[in-house]
Amino acid sequence: MATLRFKDIGIRAMAACVPRQVVSNRDLGYLIPDDEIDFTIRNIGVEQRRIADPGCCASDLCFAAAQRLMQDNDIAPSSIDVLLFMSQTADYRIPATAPLLQHRLGLPTSTMAMDLSLGCSGWVYALSAAYAYAAQGLRVLLLDGETFSKIVNRFDKVDWPLYGDAGTATLVEAGPFGESLFMLHSDGSGRDAVIVSDGMRNPVTANSLAELKTANGDIHSGLEVYMDGMEVFNFAMKRVPKSIKDLAAEGGFTLDEVDHLVFHQANRFMTDFFVKKLKFPPERVPYCLDRYGNTSSASVPLTMVSELPSRLNDGARLVLSSFGAGLSWAAASIIMQRCSFSPVIEY
Repeated sequence: MATLRFKDIGIRAMAACVPRQVVSNRDLGYLIPDDEIDFTIRNIGVEQRRIADPGCCASDLCFAAAQRLMQDNDIAPSSIDVLLFMSQTADYRIPATAPLLQHRLGLPTSTMAMDLSLGCSGWVYALSAAYAYAAQGLRVLLLDGETFSKIVNRFDKVDWPLYGDAGTATLVEAGPFGESLFMLHSDGSGRDAVIVSDGMRNPVTANSLAELKTANGDIHSGLEVYMDGMEVFNFAMKRVPKSIKDLAAEGGFTLDEVDHLVFHQANRFMTDFFVKKLKFPPERVPYCLDRYGNTSSASVPLTMVSELPSRLNDGARLVLSSFGAGLSWAAASIIMQRCSFSPVIEY
């Protein structure tokens, strides 16, 4: 476990962008029996999702979010020292996407630009990196976006009703933000729980395009996501509530002192269970899962942008919790001070 502490580093501004196309889970009769659709929606908590057009990548959604953030907050491109791009759906295998975004956004060539890749825990991990760079006196633009619709089979009953697409932008810098704490974990023994199997370890061949049916009837190819839902569920139940309790103990605060608990928007059944186990007030747990689905690593910042602007007071303590492929999980305590939220925009 890595425990990271920061003093007077925080989030200055946030923005988010989602595709214009809305897909309703009530239209999944081709995949799920009609009499099971209501149960599925209640169980996972996803009524509808945003799906990117074929020509739209995660970087496009992040670019739009970053432009909005910079315009709304009068951020000069020349003031950005570091650009971090977190995604599992980058533009290319080579080159990295972060330098491409540096160029598109008009940031100077003196800007450090780097890709990061992790599962659904990615934004909290990347936020800790952004804080670390900001602690060196640098201004950091963290972009996190996913277009999982490109790597999920539309006949996969586990994954297709769940995932949506989104891009986010977060500006991190020094300021009077108080103390923050990150606790980061990983367990690679769970590699196969969420995986796209073909690439490097298993080279891409013509067979990688073949659609295979799993024992429970789901369909995916070697280039598409496979998720063992029960294994992920068991992992999260074991690790996530404990990580939040450990964070509070390490940070010297109680959960009663937490203003909002922001979970990765995995599925509603799972996170509601966490809330009950932690005995945390449900009204202080924001959700955007119903409208946007599980947007993987982008889900925590998307939830913050879409749900928190009218609910935050200066000095509010947020606990962030995310978990997913790797396996990896993260918990963080941050203090919000005069953060500027742009409204969610469409691409």
